[in-house]
Amino acid sequence: MINNTVLMVIGKDASKDVLARQFETLRAMPARAAVLVVAEVPNFPYYAVGIPPYGSIVLPADWQEEMTGQKKAIAAKEEEIEALLAEHDVSGEVMTVVCEPAMVSEAVGRRAMMCDMALVGDDLRASEALYSKVVHGVLLQSPVGAVLNAADAAPLAAPACIMVAWNSHLNSASAVHQALPLLKSAQKVIIASIDPVMTEQSDGEDPGVDVAKWLTHHGCNVEVQQFPSGGMSVGECILARAKEAGADLVVMGSYGHSRAREAIFGGTTRTMIEQTSMPVFLGH
Repeated sequence: MINNTVLMVIGKDASKDVLARQFETLRAMPARAAVLVVAEVPNFPYYAVGIPPYGSIVLPADWQEEMTGQKKAIAAKEEEIEALLAEHDVSGEVMTVVCEPAMVSEAVGRRAMMCDMALVGDDLRASEALYSKVVHGVLLQSPVGAVLNAADAAPLAAPACIMVAWNSHLNSASAVHQALPLLKSAQKVIIASIDPVMTEQSDGEDPGVDVAKWLTHHGCNVEVQQFPSGGMSVGECILARAKEAGADLVVMGSYGHSRAREAIFGGTTRTMIEQTSMPVFLGH
């Protein structure tokens, strides 16, 4: 993690104390902070704006007021964060995004492209829609993974134990590759397969051994375990086994099924995004 760039996506109401703890963690690693402050404004009322020569261009007053208010709040937060970076002697920069809801994911993904991973602020959960757009922007429009539920960023700094929720799918392998710097810094890595299909064409005759061998070559201390779900959903089982193992972080692939299917029927990715009890690194 030395000299990695961590994209920190937060809202205008992010706690100063939480940011201070995160900056201290990054300074100790050391890593660089790229802080992105995100805010939404109402969709531009195109239907209400006249088009010359059939009408004059007059922006609705309420839309202008909200846009101005959001920009002022974002500017104040930007100044606060720049002062915090200087105070904690952390290398980094502050960026801002004030845009319509439909543009949030693209804006976040574009800024994540030149970072090593993204840390999504818990304060964004105040708006479920905004939080989802930020997470989707990282996962689906950038090449990096997203870390959720890490208020003090502690799982990024030499974690004691990381559990990898493993299957033989591409999204799981991508998550492991994206999280490799974290896995190499952990004291122990548990490769956990839930209800594996032990055939050569599916998860292999001994699921997890192949990825464990690869991680061992990188210097990781790896254990391989297979768990039955026991009637729980896969997401619930992952959380239960991670807590039993005392894991600091869960690493897993996301959206093995389509987003539409996850939205309608639920799924492991949705469970892990919505839960707040365990830090998780999602890759895609």
